[in-house]
Amino acid sequence: MENPFKLINEPLKEVPPELKAKVMNDIAIAKLIMELGALFSYNFSHVIETVISKRKNTKDYPN
Repeated sequence: MENPFKLINEPLKEVPPELKAKVMNDIAIAKLIMELGALFSYNFSHVIETVISKRKNTKDYPN
């Protein structure tokens, strides 16, 4: 079995443009899904902190 770490110092090889385009497209789709997930998900810790701080700052609620 060949040691893959010996290949680290070797010059990089070019990949076919079709493969590069497919990989870049897959990365763009993954980033889009992650951004949409962040957009539509709740940051529960932020929501809880906001509610608690508003209750402490409001005089309508007993301490």
